[in-house]
Amino acid sequence: MTASPMPVIFDPVFVPKPWGGRRLENLLGKRLPPGELIGESWELASLPGCESRVRDGPLAGRTLGELVEAWGTAVCAASELSNGRFPLLTKFLDAHELLSIQVHPRTVPDSPSTAAAGVKDEAWYVVHAEPGAELYLGVNVGVSAADLAGAAGTPQLPDLLRRWPVKPGECFYLPSGTIHALGAGIVVAEVQLASDVTYRLYDWGRTGFDGRPRELHVEDALQHARVDSAAGARVRAVRRLAHAGLMMDELVRSSRFRLDRVRLAPAANKPLWHTEPAVWMILGGVGNLACEGGPVRFGKGDTLLMPACGATRTVEVLAECELLEIRTTARR
Repeated sequence: MTASPMPVIFDPVFVPKPWGGRRLENLLGKRLPPGELIGESWELASLPGCESRVRDGPLAGRTLGELVEAWGTAVCAASELSNGRFPLLTKFLDAHELLSIQVHPRTVPDSPSTAAAGVKDEAWYVVHAEPGAELYLGVNVGVSAADLAGAAGTPQLPDLLRRWPVKPGECFYLPSGTIHALGAGIVVAEVQLASDVTYRLYDWGRTGFDGRPRELHVEDALQHARVDSAAGARVRAVRRLAHAGLMMDELVRSSRFRLDRVRLAPAANKPLWHTEPAVWMILGGVGNLACEGGPVRFGKGDTLLMPACGATRTVEVLAECELLEIRTTARR
C-alpha cells in the first residue's frame, strides 16, 4: 500500500446479541441486517478474527491492521500498539434489555493474542436513554469480597451493586475490574482498550440464541473484580475550548486514551485544533474534512480515523456537529 496517511471511514461490524435491539437504525442511521437483534456495532476494531475495513475512497477494503502496518506512528503517535495492533476498540451498544453483570480483566498475562486476555479500561458515553433507565457500576459501600463471592451467579448479586440513573450526554469511566452492566433502554458509545475479554458474573437467567443458558465465568470474574466502592463513576465534563463555533469538553483522561466531546457550529474551512492522530465518532451533523486527495464527507453514525499529518487540515460543517474525539496516549 503506497497511499499517504489520510482520513478514512470504516464499515461497521454488526454483532447480534440476545439483549440487542434495532435502535441504531433510527438513532445513528445504521443499515442493520433485517430481522436481527443487534447489540453492538464495532466501529474501529483490530482483533484476531475481526478487522475493520475502510468503507470507500482509494483505500476501500483495506483493513485497520494494514493501515497500522503501513502508516506506523502516524496512526497511534507515541502510543504502544497492542501486540502490533491498533490499541483501541470503539463500539456503539444498544441495550434493549439488561446486559449481563460482568467484569473485565485487570492483569496482562504473557500472551501473543489480544483475544486471550488483556487489561480493558473503558468509557461509556450515553447517546440515548429511556425515561427511568439506569446502569450498574461498582459495588455498594461495605460490600466485601466474601459478600460478592456468595452472591455471584445468583439473583442476589444486583442488590450488592450501585445503580446509577442515566440521561443522554452523560459519561462513565470503568477502570478494569469494575463490576458493571448496562440497563435496558440505553444506547452508548463505548471506547475501550483492544480486548474482547469479558467475564460474566450473572446473566438474569437469560438464554442465548441457541436456547441454552449463557456461560458464566464466576471464578475468573471474582479474581479480577474490584470491591472498592470508588471503582467506576460518572464523569464530570470539563470545558476546555469555547470559541469561534467550537466547544470541547474533556470527559476521560486514562493512561491509554483521552476522550473529549466536541460540538461544531456550521462554518466553512475551520482549521482543526490539533495535528495528532485521532478518532471521531460522529453523533450528529454533517461535514467535510479537507485533505490531500479531496474531501472526506462524514455524517451521523460514522467513525473516522485521522492519522497525523504535517499539513493543515480544515473541516467544513454543513449541519451542526456533535462528536466524540478519541486520542491514544502512551502507556505509563
